[in-house]
Amino acid sequence: MVSAFTAAAPATSWRRFYFAALLLTLLFRAWFGAVLPFTGDEAYFYWWGKVPAGGFYDHPPMVGWWLAALISVSETAWWLRLPAIIQPAVLSFMLLAFMRRDPPAARFGAATLVLLAPAGLLDVLITTDIPLAYFCAGSALLFLHAVRARVSWAFALSGLLLGAAFLSKYFAVLLGLAYVGWALWRPAAWKWKGLGLLVLCALPAGLYNAWWNSQHCWANVMFNVFNRHGRSHLSWQTPLLYVAMMVWLLTPPVAWRLLRTPREWMRQPALPWLVLLPLAVFALLSAVKTIGLHWVFSFVPLAFLMYARSVPEVAMRRASGVAAVLAVLHVAAVVAIASLPVETWSSPLGARKYAGVVQTVKHEELIAALGSDVSRYELMTDGYSPSVTMGYNHRRYWPVFGPASSHARHDDILTDFRTLAGRDILVLTKEAPDLADYTPFFRDVAVDTLQVRGATFWRVHGHGFDYAAYHDRVLVPARRLWYDIPAWLPDCGCYFEDRYFR
Repeated sequence: MVSAFTAAAPATSWRRFYFAALLLTLLFRAWFGAVLPFTGDEAYFYWWGKVPAGGFYDHPPMVGWWLAALISVSETAWWLRLPAIIQPAVLSFMLLAFMRRDPPAARFGAATLVLLAPAGLLDVLITTDIPLAYFCAGSALLFLHAVRARVSWAFALSGLLLGAAFLSKYFAVLLGLAYVGWALWRPAAWKWKGLGLLVLCALPAGLYNAWWNSQHCWANVMFNVFNRHGRSHLSWQTPLLYVAMMVWLLTPPVAWRLLRTPREWMRQPALPWLVLLPLAVFALLSAVKTIGLHWVFSFVPLAFLMYARSVPEVAMRRASGVAAVLAVLHVAAVVAIASLPVETWSSPLGARKYAGVVQTVKHEELIAALGSDVSRYELMTDGYSPSVTMGYNHRRYWPVFGPASSHARHDDILTDFRTLAGRDILVLTKEAPDLADYTPFFRDVAVDTLQVRGATFWRVHGHGFDYAAYHDRVLVPARRLWYDIPAWLPDCGCYFEDRYFR
């Protein structure tokens, strides 16, 4: 298919190539979304949907709202992942609609790259980045239309979608900064009028999120501004990793062409701002922290649009052909890995990480191995990811025992340890426990092990939970570490403070 396409590519060939890619990638992604075990992040967000609220601990609430609607129909993994599974197809349709007046090579080429590039091919996980990508792409395309046609309604609708993107993930701010940068570059009255209307329509989402945070310990602010950056440090490796990641996500021909010929794409109105400013901010951040793959997903389709509008057809043919070859290699690798027995990973990963794989992939066997303990004890783990993953697969929430970390502390909202006083608790862990971490909180403690698929798990049986000791040794330090709200933020309400200290 690739060789026939690259030989000559009239409009009908571009159309056929796009629809073939659309069908094949949808089939692959549907299969992948159905067989891939539910990950820790997904299970974390599942509980947002299972217990919906106006906001959640570490991110804005949009994905939880989406999952609440999906859960009302079914809780199977492929259904909850449906917005992610169809996202590349939907984004490609959006590009086709936006580029309806462009030549076929640019129009169908950009849409095809969205389908075949690694981000569009492999990401089937339902996370905060899925609604973010939908809303960012919609806002950006409407903004570009508003710039081209100078119509107020498009600026307004772009602002509404930017607000929705902000309620998905705070990285939407980078798109907003790009809009501001565009307005500041060669300023004009019509630019400021359009930007003002856009900001006015996006503002309610920001105000809502600020209000929710003010009533809930400023949780999003505390996590994203103060608590999550303890390990950040200057590094020469993370910028190189960021560059390699971007080359992989964009594919080498696209990345090389954009880097080599900036004059060809810099002439496009507004669009370079929407691509370069966010990616430049991530490049700066890469000096002190690792940039997650998913962080940049929202801006990759815009990079393909910029590329498609700046290269001749022969370059687009080459890029599409390379993307198709890379897609085939990625699919072959995924299928090969999926066909391997889980025990294959025992030696390469080490004992603890392999136990994590078994806990995720063979959860039904692990739950069965617990036997009557599932009804005799309050079930917990010592970490957020294993707790939410076991909870999703068990369809029963597993709280987190102990201090854990700064991440994913939504358990502080869901679990009230006062209600567990005197109860018997089982803590499942992937490492040999230090009894000193448990004996102060129980009348007596017993430990044994489980073997599942060659992985070892430890069960800590604690009888007679001492809430007072837990309050003093765990909750008081947690208050100091994670809920030390600065005095300049008004104290309008804090669930952690109200529950345990007032």
